[in-house]
Amino acid sequence: MNERGRTDTDAASRRSLFAAIAAPVARLSTTRANGRAGLVADSGVSLCMLGAGLWRDDLRVAFALATIAGGLLLFSLVEYCVHRFVFHGAPGLMEAGHRKHHEDPQGYDALPFFLPPLGMLGLALLLTEFMPTSVALLLAGSLAAGYAAYGLGHTAIHFVRFRLSPLKRWSAAHHIHHYHPDRNFGVTTPLWDILLGTRYVSKGAQNAQQ
Repeated sequence: MNERGRTDTDAASRRSLFAAIAAPVARLSTTRANGRAGLVADSGVSLCMLGAGLWRDDLRVAFALATIAGGLLLFSLVEYCVHRFVFHGAPGLMEAGHRKHHEDPQGYDALPFFLPPLGMLGLALLLTEFMPTSVALLLAGSLAAGYAAYGLGHTAIHFVRFRLSPLKRWSAAHHIHHYHPDRNFGVTTPLWDILLGTRYVSKGAQNAQQ
């Protein structure tokens, strides 16, 4: 077999191996068990990183709390931007997956449960190259906590009927997004929708403001 033939064979083998791995992972991603495992894994890795960062005594309490608050605020902006510009952006894998959620809000399509925690751990490792380990753990941990809160909150919105008025209003804002997909991109908080002008305002409220 010549060199080109071996190259083609190797490429075909790699594609076959990728397909063999991707198929069961794709099936896993559509199961209820994967969704539940994801919520547990996301919450667990965030608590572990935050705990590890707080356990170290080389930071002042005020600075540690400020780092966590900053990470949560940063996550809320990332959540908004990804939802608006990626999930509702140009056609592609992410946009198509999110479109399926709009078509079936109670479906179980989600990332494989092990990918986000691995990504957060990788982010923490990367951040240690630029800042003290304790700060890196707290920052990555707060981002992971924001992601866990997003997952838990988004699941609750679609599966729980709230009774308390504040939770009803918070839940309603996301349900409105499913009818007005160019509004209310924030799930965990309306902050960036308010600041960036994408908060849904009913026609009655608009007329009242004029």
